[in-house]
Amino acid sequence: MTKRTNTKNSTGPRKRQIKLPPAEPSKVGQLARALFRPSVLLGLAAVILACVALPIIQRSLPDPTQRDEYLTDRNAITVNDPPHWVPRDLVEQVLAQAQIPETLSLLDDDLTSRIAQAFEHHPWVARVVHVQKSVPAQINVELEYRRPVAMVQVDSGMYPIDPQGILLPPSDFSVAETKSYPLIVDVKSTPRGSAGTPWGDPLIFGAARIADSLSTHWKDFDLQKIRRIPQTSETSTETTFYELVTVGGSRILWGRAPGADHPGELTVEQKIGRLQRYHSDFGGFDEPHGPYEIDIRHWQEISRRPLTAGGFRSLR
Repeated sequence: MTKRTNTKNSTGPRKRQIKLPPAEPSKVGQLARALFRPSVLLGLAAVILACVALPIIQRSLPDPTQRDEYLTDRNAITVNDPPHWVPRDLVEQVLAQAQIPETLSLLDDDLTSRIAQAFEHHPWVARVVHVQKSVPAQINVELEYRRPVAMVQVDSGMYPIDPQGILLPPSDFSVAETKSYPLIVDVKSTPRGSAGTPWGDPLIFGAARIADSLSTHWKDFDLQKIRRIPQTSETSTETTFYELVTVGGSRILWGRAPGADHPGELTVEQKIGRLQRYHSDFGGFDEPHGPYEIDIRHWQEISRRPLTAGGFRSLR
């Protein structure tokens, strides 16, 4: 008879084995495995190589901005035909003052803005309309020029101004040329700045607008001067009254400057119409026995009186 041996009882209770899940890799390890993949390493190597080699390659390549078809001489810059009162060497003056280099490239992104700024600073230029580059290499500049309308007489000499009272270069006018413009007299102020800046006196601004309004009639009417009416002490354009003085010495009481927009003030067109009618009826403002003081400011009538005798005469 065979005797069985109870192994369970002889060895004691069997321990249960528990399998633990594999430990998760650390974030550092994950990053390392991601970075050290062959594809990533090749990509990084390509980036580093490009950063090192690209500047070298760029330096070895020819500069497209220096190709002949994109280069031009600064003296090839052209402007639209200026009027006769603008100096013929305007472009040369602008280029010298702005220190524009001798050679220019059309591929320069800042070229048009630099040229525009150079012309904007010249006193004869009211506005730069546009700057255009074209191939073969050429740069065309379209300008709006300032226009002289009067000369301001002060103790130090004659100063030309435009319709906005902007001071123009006096040296660009001969003595004979200064006599061909309306003369603004009895001026106490002097220019506040250099040519290309406003005179800075409301009296000058108002007189400039009168001169501009009468520019096409000035010579036909034999007018010579614009001045503030002596009895008026105010200096704003709203309250300053002006008179026109003819070659023969007659005084035409004009009133306020254009744009004053004062109740009861005649328009510029109405005042010019009255001057034309008077000039046509009498053959001139000094005829027949002038000089006269002629008042065109009233709504109903024109009045005049001889400056050598008292009494007014009403002319309807």
